[in-house]
Amino acid sequence: MRLSIERMAYGFDAVSHDEDGKTVFVQGGVPGDVVEAHVTSEGKTFSRAIIDEVLEPSPARVEPRCPYASACGGCPWSNMTYPAQLLAKRANVADALRRIGHLDAERVDSLMRDIVPSERQWGYRNKAELAVVDDEAGGISLGMHARSDRGLVKVDECLLLPEGSRRLPKSVGGALKFLSSSRELGLQRVGMRVSERTRQTEIALWTDPQAFPRQTVAKVLTDAAKPTSIARVLVKGDGAARKVARIERLAGKGEWVERVAGQRMHLSAPSFFQVNTAGAETLVHLVMEGLDVQDDDVACDLYCGAGTFTLPLARRAHGGVVAVESYGPAVRDLKRNVEASELQDRVECIGDDAALVADVVDDADVIVVDPPRAGLASEVVEQLSECDARAVAYVSCDPATLARDLASFARLGGLVPVSVTPVDLFPQTFHVETVVLLSRVSD
Repeated sequence: MRLSIERMAYGFDAVSHDEDGKTVFVQGGVPGDVVEAHVTSEGKTFSRAIIDEVLEPSPARVEPRCPYASACGGCPWSNMTYPAQLLAKRANVADALRRIGHLDAERVDSLMRDIVPSERQWGYRNKAELAVVDDEAGGISLGMHARSDRGLVKVDECLLLPEGSRRLPKSVGGALKFLSSSRELGLQRVGMRVSERTRQTEIALWTDPQAFPRQTVAKVLTDAAKPTSIARVLVKGDGAARKVARIERLAGKGEWVERVAGQRMHLSAPSFFQVNTAGAETLVHLVMEGLDVQDDDVACDLYCGAGTFTLPLARRAHGGVVAVESYGPAVRDLKRNVEASELQDRVECIGDDAALVADVVDDADVIVVDPPRAGLASEVVEQLSECDARAVAYVSCDPATLARDLASFARLGGLVPVSVTPVDLFPQTFHVETVVLLSRVSD
């Protein structure tokens, strides 16, 4: 069929409509393209299609800089100019607010701010991950996640990593494949973190809790990649029940350190940190500026991780900060970061689910929430709506769950959004971070 590409979906595909008006999600499309495509799957309300030929290329279409872009899941939007990517991401946030948040178009237009671009379009990532699968020879293969979520893509270099680390996935993957040819490693996945600011590189091996050749693995990986730290994360259970049982230091520091917003963050391998360090600084700036934290304020930081927002809040809010995080490794890193920054007298660290301790917001003047992709627990939304805090900064990595939560705030009353600022932490992808400032409704 002949299709005109209209816009980008929040995902890998572009959106078009066939001659009957049915939605067609088109792999590899760019807004403004006219393409010849064939349907790969047909549903009741939409179809999926793959391009056979670009008949009329969009002005926004470019040749991807990465040779693996069509197969690897790391840079699926790299066939678009960067300005077109930014427009599409902002439009996706606005669309979610209208469709899921039930805000009218005029209200959305009044809330939306310009998207903040990434400092770098390539070489911005401080983290990459290798997937592990069993191969036909009885060993393992390692590579980047394929766009289709099935199989692996072996790369010589990843252009999303800083220039000096682009070949790290190949070096690490090759070393581990060599090791696996003569011994069982029980590998589940491999994480790699790099910092241009601290010159630190960590390799984290996620494994089953079994016998493991620690010294041999440490020596081979050290020779192959020259990391400052090699850690083993022992994992028990499957799926949602999978938990970190223990973290072993195999070589080096046993941690990864990054410098962000004037503070040093110490992170163990399982702890979350934004993959774009400069982008993380943008988030901190937007949150602190939006909340306008005063010296005598009491602050609360829910879903706080290892303390990216906790530390700057504690430096500004002399009334103290209550920081809540449920993930054990992150809680330990949070406490370590607070102590290293000599802020322990101003920060109370609570290792629990935010939904179970939501009453900690009752005495707060300003609040930060930075939940995972699933968004806020309903109990947290209710407690925030009822508390007396004058302002809440909501940092979201998913437009759909953000819009759902804003609809809940509107239904409950108490807090209203005053600004929505998309931030591009993930160039060449569809992902977007968003900072929403909510203010207390005046009586």
